[in-house]
Amino acid sequence: MITLSLPRILTATAGASLLLASCAVGPKAPDATLPPLASGAFIGAAAPGVTAEAARDDWWRLYDDPILDGLIGQALTENNELEAAAANLRRVRAALGEARVGRFPTTTTSAGFSTGRPSAATVQGLPPATEAPETDTYDAGLDVAYEIDLFGRVESTIRAARADAAAAEAALDIVRVTVAAETARAYADACSANAQIAVAERTIELQSNSVDLTQRLLDAGSGNGLDTARARSALESSRAGLPPLRAQRDGALFRLATLTGRTPAEASAAARACQRPPQLSRPIPVGDGAALLARRPDVRQAERNLAAAAARVNVATADLYPRISLGGSLGATALETDGLGDSENFRFSVGPLISWSFPNVFAARARIEQAGAGSDAALATFDQTVLVALQETETALTNYANELDRRSALESARDQAATAARLSRLRFDAGADSFLAVLDAERTLAAADAQLAASDALVTTYQIALFKALAGGWSEG
Repeated sequence: MITLSLPRILTATAGASLLLASCAVGPKAPDATLPPLASGAFIGAAAPGVTAEAARDDWWRLYDDPILDGLIGQALTENNELEAAAANLRRVRAALGEARVGRFPTTTTSAGFSTGRPSAATVQGLPPATEAPETDTYDAGLDVAYEIDLFGRVESTIRAARADAAAAEAALDIVRVTVAAETARAYADACSANAQIAVAERTIELQSNSVDLTQRLLDAGSGNGLDTARARSALESSRAGLPPLRAQRDGALFRLATLTGRTPAEASAAARACQRPPQLSRPIPVGDGAALLARRPDVRQAERNLAAAAARVNVATADLYPRISLGGSLGATALETDGLGDSENFRFSVGPLISWSFPNVFAARARIEQAGAGSDAALATFDQTVLVALQETETALTNYANELDRRSALESARDQAATAARLSRLRFDAGADSFLAVLDAERTLAAADAQLAASDALVTTYQIALFKALAGGWSEG
């Protein structure tokens, strides 16, 4: 470490430095380029159920469900993960404030008192075998130092901190998106489980009637034990499907309680009573690829992380060059407190300071290499985040479109199964068919009802996944 405090050296070095660096040293931020197809329409945008209109932040209002509106509003206010992300944002913004202080001079005030006695050998004119007198000293002063940011170290540090703050803000938006989507999903799962429970209970009631009928026929001597055993087997199989559905509903309610900042015992009674998943009455607005990437907070976070990494390369590069500071000190030193104001006791000093870790630059170059690798990693992460955002959206679009087609086919199958069950019952009552045909038709109808209820649940799940991929749930306002 070489430390110089000479005005002439400062003047020469400062002039050379201005010629060498009129801005921050080090590389510029890598270009965060987007894939060529990222600005066009989505592949799945032509499917029914979606529209090219701009996506909405408050997408849950498209369901026209006041209960869902209230739950998401509560989650966005009370969720603990959101509170933690908001606290982290405050922490990073405070770090930005600390970095900005580097633009200003640093000041230090001091005041002191000391008492002491020098060695008699160091005091000239003192008689032999005489102790030196004790002396009290009072001192007060102000020191000021300012770093001349010729090589952009301070500004690069501020840029990195500013990018960190923007990335933390994007992280908060990511949590908002997730909380809104997961709250809607938990509510929809509870409603869907109740709908499937209702289907299972209707099937159980129908099969219970069949068991009663076969038992009466057996008791009257016109039936047989095989039909009764088959009817009871079908009934018990349907009953066995109820407990998993109830567990699924309770799990969704407990998950919903956690998302809204409540204990499981405080789970929403309205969600517990919900009998069908929320339904959309209009197509989903999805926008295009360019609008998506502008909306996605994870893309914004990756881009800001890239900017922060590039700025840190500049900070590390600036360590190869000397640091130049201007410093000044003024104060007074006196033997009595009332002498601090006397002009003869006043002191001052003004001068430059050049600090340069030369020729030991190996540590600085190692830090530059580390920062450069971090920048390369941030660029690769940004590229991957863009691709994942497009992939998630296209996957959600195709899942939603294909499940709509599947639900339409299941509705037709359920209607045909209901017709077959009704006709089979009529033929049995007329003596044209055995009860085995009735059981088979009812079993087919029960399976069709269950598949349709499960498809209704999947449609809502895929809708919410699409809304989440479109980054609904946060607003720049």
